[in-house]
Amino acid sequence: MSVVKGFSLQPIQWTGIAIVIALIGLCAGRFSIDPIDLFSAIQKLPSVLSSLIMTGQVPDDLTQEERVILLIRFPRLLTALIVGAGLAVSGAVYQGVFRNPLVSPDILGVASGCMFGAAMGLILPGSSWLMVQLLAFVCGLSAACAAMFMAKRFGSNSLLLMIMTGIIVGSIFGAGLTMLKALADPYGELPAIVFWLMGSLSVSSWSTVAQLIIPVALGYGLIHTLRYRLNVLCLGDHQSRSLGVEPARLRLVLIVISSFIVASCVATVGQVAWIGLVVPHMVRTFTGANNMRLIPISTAVGAMFLLLADSVARASFSMEIPIGIVTSLVGAPLFAFLLFRFRQGGAY
Repeated sequence: MSVVKGFSLQPIQWTGIAIVIALIGLCAGRFSIDPIDLFSAIQKLPSVLSSLIMTGQVPDDLTQEERVILLIRFPRLLTALIVGAGLAVSGAVYQGVFRNPLVSPDILGVASGCMFGAAMGLILPGSSWLMVQLLAFVCGLSAACAAMFMAKRFGSNSLLLMIMTGIIVGSIFGAGLTMLKALADPYGELPAIVFWLMGSLSVSSWSTVAQLIIPVALGYGLIHTLRYRLNVLCLGDHQSRSLGVEPARLRLVLIVISSFIVASCVATVGQVAWIGLVVPHMVRTFTGANNMRLIPISTAVGAMFLLLADSVARASFSMEIPIGIVTSLVGAPLFAFLLFRFRQGGAY
């Protein structure tokens, strides 16, 4: 039996777990937060958001603790939840579309394209942070489009061929990234590129939340609607056609949506490894391969996973460590454990 009781939680239990993790994320950090200040800040959240939207100004009556919670930790918490959810649901979709549990969201070169675009933005003279994110987003989507275009020009809809073209495109953008690092100023631009590649949520703000939530929420809404068709697609092309689903068209739609989500996330916070690969694996161990349950639960677990990882990244040491290091340190052993459990005949 692949479904474990622990994951058969009621919505109210999931909500309780999410609230506990969110409180941990708000309180974690070297600046100590009193529970009274936390409660007071949460009460003022609607008025602060209203002021930011209407006037772009922060109310003057906030204490230092309330400013830390409302202007730094709260948007960072939401950014972690959105990015974790986006990467996890994209990983689940990619693995379902390619019918391969070893596929990750960057299989079509999306992550490589985003990293190349961001590095190009960091070394261009007069480039702003918005330009860095825009170039990363455009290059990430361009990589996915190039991989799919090459596979189509080769005259085959083979999944293996699409993976191979993704590897080709990823290698080209990887080579371009290496060239940009070689040309970058070693004392200013190169450290900025390396730090961005390691991933960080330190630049999170309410504007970051606003620019992330629309593409990720829109993408997830479409994927949630199509998750039954994804189940049909996983049966194979012949069975899909017999059930009235055109596999090539559905596969293209799901890949474009997932690549759009990944490009949005990576362009904002940099590369965050392992979530798109490990979280669907972990959830599938408990829920089985049914995407009707796998998609929403992977999204929720991915969001909470990245929030916990970010809390560890900024509260465990005297200096904040890149979140990509934390996700790799947790994700790699967890993935090895899941593979070992599968080899031993465990549920999968």
